[in-house]
Amino acid sequence: MQKTDFRDAIPFWISLTLVLVVILSGYLGGWWMLLTPAYAFWGLAVIDQFVGLNLEDKNPDTPDDKLFWYRLITIIWFPIQFVLIFGGIAFVSYSDHLQGSEKWWFMACVGLITGSTGIVYAHELMHQKSKFERHLGDGLMALALYGHFRSEHLLVHHRYVGTPKDAVTARYNEGFHRFFPRVLRQSLRSAWDAEKAMLARKNLTALHLSNPFWKFAVLQSLFLLFAIVIAGWFGAALFIVQACIAILLLEATNYVEHYGLTRKHLGDGKYEHVLPHHSWNSAYKVTNYFLINLQRHSDHHYKPSRRYPLLQNYLENDAPQLPRAYAVMVAVAFCPPLWKKIMNPRVKAWRKQFYPDIDDWHAYNKALNPLPK
Repeated sequence: MQKTDFRDAIPFWISLTLVLVVILSGYLGGWWMLLTPAYAFWGLAVIDQFVGLNLEDKNPDTPDDKLFWYRLITIIWFPIQFVLIFGGIAFVSYSDHLQGSEKWWFMACVGLITGSTGIVYAHELMHQKSKFERHLGDGLMALALYGHFRSEHLLVHHRYVGTPKDAVTARYNEGFHRFFPRVLRQSLRSAWDAEKAMLARKNLTALHLSNPFWKFAVLQSLFLLFAIVIAGWFGAALFIVQACIAILLLEATNYVEHYGLTRKHLGDGKYEHVLPHHSWNSAYKVTNYFLINLQRHSDHHYKPSRRYPLLQNYLENDAPQLPRAYAVMVAVAFCPPLWKKIMNPRVKAWRKQFYPDIDDWHAYNKALNPLPK
């Protein structure tokens, strides 16, 4: 393995610093518990402003054997997260170091890691050909009690992104407070329906053991049971708290990635192919290190199995750019009025740039989507 591969990959290991921050905040307690969200949402953003953008691309044809150090951080993340979650439950339950609400806040901070890093790594792993990596991805999603995300993401989102058939494409003017409960309802159902349809094509019933929902259920049950073994129902509650935070961050990221972007309807239920301008991107360097290039989202939809270091950057002429990095925009999404003030004009500009032939977007969206615009 060449030393240059190691040096180039090391910046993508920045996620380990968040683990250290959580441990430090748990050790210090009190107001220091705010250190974790401050670092994740604003600390990295401040550094981004000084470091700037990364517009450089790695050769997309680089073979896997040259990406060992890039892949390693995603592979070792499952045991790291496993120890962090269940070690955290034991620490909170049997130590007097944290008191009262601090215990819950600590596990919420752990959930910030499982949502901002664990699910991002799971997303990378579930797209790979290696069964070992896909199993690790399933394990990470089960730790967040959201195993069905794999089915929804691979079988529904990538096929129907930017259309009314995709639950996780946020509609124009749809605040996150409306988007989140809708997605919780619809994504589970769409994931189940997609797996059921695949089994039906093989003349198998939805309850066949090859349905991955069995795997999701078993893994999630085992993890919950382990939490109960460690600390009883209190341990289960702590485990659920971190999972809820992780799910919230996942869907907030989904909200940001495609807000208001639609694929053109061609008639007869058909849509244009997914293009670079159907995803919001951001080239801020440090956050891209932290999120392993998730912000190069257009190229991910173009080549879903392309490993994260090989994802290509798109400029604003080809794909829409967010004003700030994903972490900042996720924080903004939690305030719908501010989000709409910032993003709605950008969606309108996007429409004029890529679809100047559509004059009445209100009528266009109303015809395709039952949600009011």
